[in-house]
Amino acid sequence: MSSLRPAAVQSVAFVGNYPPRQCGLATFTHDVCSAVAERYPSTSCWVCAVTDANQSYEYPLPVRFELAEQEQASYLRAAEFLNLSNVDVVCIQHEYGIYGGEAGAYILDLARAVQAPIVTTLHTILDQPTCVQDRILRELTALSDRVVVMSEHASALLQSTYGVPIGKIDLIPHGIPDMPFVDSSFYKDQLGVEGRFVLLTFGLLSSNKGIEHVIEALPDILCEFPNVVYLVLGVTHPNVLRTEGEAYRNRLKARVEELGLQDAVQFHDRFVEIEELKEFIAAADMYVTPYLNPSQITSGTLAYAFGCGKAVVSTPYLHAVELLAGDNGVLVPFADPKSIAQAVLGLLRDDCRRHAMRKRAYLLGREMIWSEAAAHYVASFEHARRGTSASVAPAAAKRPGNECGRPLPRLRLDHLRRMTDSTGLVQHARFALPHYPEGYCTDDNARALALAVTLDAIFLESGDVAAEGVSARDLINTYASFLNAAFNPETRQFRNFMSYDRQWLDKRGSDDCQGRSMMALGTCIAQSSSPDLRQWAAGLFQDALSTILDATSPRAWASALLGIDAYLVELSGDRAVQHVAGQLEERLMAQFHAAKSSGWPWFEDTLAYENAILPHALIVRGIKDADMLSVGLQSLQWLILQQTSSEGNFQPIGSSGFYPRGGERAQFDQQPIEAAGMVSACLAAFQVTQDPYWSEQARIAFAWFLGHNDIGIAPYDAFTGGCRDGITVDRANRNQGAESTLAYLSARAQMEVLESLQIPSGRLRFSSDGLHLPAHGIGDSVAFAVVKNGKAPARPMPIAS
Repeated sequence: MSSLRPAAVQSVAFVGNYPPRQCGLATFTHDVCSAVAERYPSTSCWVCAVTDANQSYEYPLPVRFELAEQEQASYLRAAEFLNLSNVDVVCIQHEYGIYGGEAGAYILDLARAVQAPIVTTLHTILDQPTCVQDRILRELTALSDRVVVMSEHASALLQSTYGVPIGKIDLIPHGIPDMPFVDSSFYKDQLGVEGRFVLLTFGLLSSNKGIEHVIEALPDILCEFPNVVYLVLGVTHPNVLRTEGEAYRNRLKARVEELGLQDAVQFHDRFVEIEELKEFIAAADMYVTPYLNPSQITSGTLAYAFGCGKAVVSTPYLHAVELLAGDNGVLVPFADPKSIAQAVLGLLRDDCRRHAMRKRAYLLGREMIWSEAAAHYVASFEHARRGTSASVAPAAAKRPGNECGRPLPRLRLDHLRRMTDSTGLVQHARFALPHYPEGYCTDDNARALALAVTLDAIFLESGDVAAEGVSARDLINTYASFLNAAFNPETRQFRNFMSYDRQWLDKRGSDDCQGRSMMALGTCIAQSSSPDLRQWAAGLFQDALSTILDATSPRAWASALLGIDAYLVELSGDRAVQHVAGQLEERLMAQFHAAKSSGWPWFEDTLAYENAILPHALIVRGIKDADMLSVGLQSLQWLILQQTSSEGNFQPIGSSGFYPRGGERAQFDQQPIEAAGMVSACLAAFQVTQDPYWSEQARIAFAWFLGHNDIGIAPYDAFTGGCRDGITVDRANRNQGAESTLAYLSARAQMEVLESLQIPSGRLRFSSDGLHLPAHGIGDSVAFAVVKNGKAPARPMPIAS
């Protein structure tokens, strides 16, 4: 079995019958669910089981919801359960007879209400459906994102009769157990048939199985090969049992007695589990499927026997014609005992042909084993999710442009306050609820401090920002206290992770944590109206300054530079800070020149996370250095081209793989911090260049939060005031953690400033390198200018996103 990457689909719900209910479809649902779960352990697989009327089953653990077959309201409850479970894909097993309503119409209620992508496996496709059957299958396939069939003929029939486009159809052969190619004699003694040649038919009994025709063929076979025994394995189909009882089985037994075949025919009247079934298959020398329905497009029993390397004699129903073509088996006319006898005798007489047929079947069956089928199903699931994204793209395709000139959403701190307790800002959320077990981190509290200081400077006097009576100034004290506690005076570095019981989990934080903390402190020094807070921040800034030179992360350098820039707005004569700034600027410029190449004017070999903070820092610090500003604008211009969709929307590099030079670009998962950084970098470029093109790019980036993105879903939640933790291929992550909410709030605050700025349009040009403006920008730290007396300050002020 080839190894596969982990599935992008994290959760799948299968809808269909399930053991201990006794039917072939229940077995199939069990097998496909188990196969996907086994091959992809990180994917959660569970079942919504259909329970037939007046029955009760002790379902095993994979079954999480029980759907009452004949109760229409149950289908809507099942859909609601699936929606609340937030599954990535719903896989419906379809057979007309297993769902309630006329021709199983109730399944459409579930399919219409389910929000997740649907992959439907069709176990029956009729070439001459009734009007109701035709309508049901057409609507179900229209509601499905992918449709799975198990044979080429089924695919052709689905296209010609029901109008399903071929691009929507996935052909996945019926899965089979993985068995070795064995000598049947090894297993015969376990069944009491040692020394005999075994014919086998297994499956649920009903009158359309044609078993009587094999019984009628046995006298001719036994005349030449008296050691032949015919095993009939399986219980009567439950639906047949309810309406007819054991009438069909009794007729078969009576005919066996009339023909005197008691020693040549054995009925095993039981439903066997897979391990025992494998023993029966292993003991068989030949498999016989005498089915009477020529339109049967799928037979699990045929797939099992064929794939496990058995010579097969079969009537020419559709699945058998396709699977046994090319002398991979022998086809005989329907209801023709003489032909069955001739086919069986022909294979008994010709050992070479029979064994060659077995070997070909077994080798072909290697592609049908359940682990391979699971890989194909997961590929179909992933295709369904991508298709869902594509199907909503037209709604999101309209470029926001001036449409973003409409009133901005009201800036609310409700969710920020909900995530904040007396210690600080809780790191993660489950939906909109703080997830206390995962504690706090300095990264988020530093971002929150910078945001709160800036909001206090801009909005507090006007009273525009309030969260249930708590002002931004009250939030400042909480976040500043956390940052103060995070600093370790022995190492002069900030610890990052704190448990909910206020125990530090690390001795020192990451380089990025150090840089973000310095950015927050610089914001306090430059923007706070509180002398005490500014004095506290200046002291802590000085204590941490020297250790930033130990950092090796370019993003840490860039974050620290933004904090340093804010510090120097107020304290420009500080030579020690100027010296550190100079070293960090040199490092960042050297990083760019060492990594850049033709077609890749960037600082690293990978576009990863917080990309725009790198050019952003150079733009802010490059006001007095044309080379530095040129590199910042050049790299930002290139970056925006990499992160703009064909519809003109902001399309950040996905965090599931990023974008390595020369490699494949990850489209998802897209993170809010990237959109906030885009607004940040564009606002910085706008303030430096006075070019209105950058303000337009900031508006486009902000529109990502409101649904102008690849899937047309807004990460911003207007009901809670929070922001969802990014978007995936077909939905938003519904958790509203600290980082995402801070990203939205900082971007929203910057848009307020952008709307207030009154800067005449203009362009900067640098003849030394031929740089053309306007350029594009994107990033993760937030450049922010406080408006004072209706005018922008000379330099942008930083605020962490």
